[in-house]
Amino acid sequence: MIKIIDTYSIIDSLYENGSFCIEKWERYINEIYEDSAPIFINDMNDCLGAGTYSYEKDILPIINAVHGNVNLKELHTSFCAVTSDLNEKICNRFDHELDIDIVLYVGLCNAAGWVTTVNGRDVILLGIEKILELNWKDIDSMHGLIYHEFGHVYHKQHGVFEQHIQSNSQHYIWQLFTEGVAMYFEQLLVNDLHYFHQDRNGWLAWCDNHFDQILTDFHIDLQTMNQSNQRYFGDWVSYCGKGDVGYYLGARFVQRLCEKHAFEHVINMSINDVCKAYQIFANSI
Repeated sequence: MIKIIDTYSIIDSLYENGSFCIEKWERYINEIYEDSAPIFINDMNDCLGAGTYSYEKDILPIINAVHGNVNLKELHTSFCAVTSDLNEKICNRFDHELDIDIVLYVGLCNAAGWVTTVNGRDVILLGIEKILELNWKDIDSMHGLIYHEFGHVYHKQHGVFEQHIQSNSQHYIWQLFTEGVAMYFEQLLVNDLHYFHQDRNGWLAWCDNHFDQILTDFHIDLQTMNQSNQRYFGDWVSYCGKGDVGYYLGARFVQRLCEKHAFEHVINMSINDVCKAYQIFANSI
C-alpha cells in the first residue's frame, strides 16, 4: 500500500527570519523517520566531497529559496492531485501493487526525487527545494517525477534490482538500465512512449537528433567514467549543454529490450544479461 507523508504545513518552522536552520531541520527530519538525519547529511557530504560545490554557495541558497516561494502552493497542489489515486493507477496498469511511502519534504539538495530505504521501509523522497529549483511545480512535471521514482520501486519490489557489480563500466551500464526502466515505467503509466518529463525548450528533439552521438560518447566514456566526471545522470551535469541525457539514452535502451521481451521479464534481467544486451545496443548504430 502507498502511504503519503506531506510536510507542507510545517515548512515555515525550518527557518529563522527567512534563513534555513539546520538544527531545526534535523529535528524535523527525525520526526518523520527516527534517527534518519545522517542519511541526508552523508549524501550531501558525499556530493561536497569532490570539491566542486560548497554548502554555503550551492546548497544553502537553494534551501533558503523555499521560504516564502510564490510557487510553493502550486507545487503542493500538484503533489496532492497526482498522489490522490496512485494505488488505483498502479493496479490498473501493472500486475502488482507497491508498498512504499511518498514523502514531500525539504531536503539538503539530495534530489528532486530519491528512492531509498529508511528504517527498513522503501520510500520516495520528494525534495521541495530541488523541485522548485528545477521548476517542476506543475502537475505534468509532478506526474513525471513521481512516476519515475515509482519505476525504481517497482523494479526493486517486483524485479531484480540489487546486483553484484564487478567493474566501473558495469556500474554505469546498470545505472543506464535502471534509469531506463524507470523512464519506461513512467511512459507506460502515461501511455506515451515519447513522453519525457525532462522535455523543456526542445530537449527531446535535440536528443532524438543526436541519439547516435550520445550513444557513441557514452560507450567511449565508459572506460573512464566516475562520479566526478560522468556527464549523463543528474541535472547538475551537462552533456553538450543538456542535462539528464542519460535518462533519454536509458529509455531508448529499455524500449529496445521491450520490443523483444515483456516488461516483467526485462526487470528480472541480471547484470550480465544487461551488459550483453547493452553491447548489442551500442553496436546497433
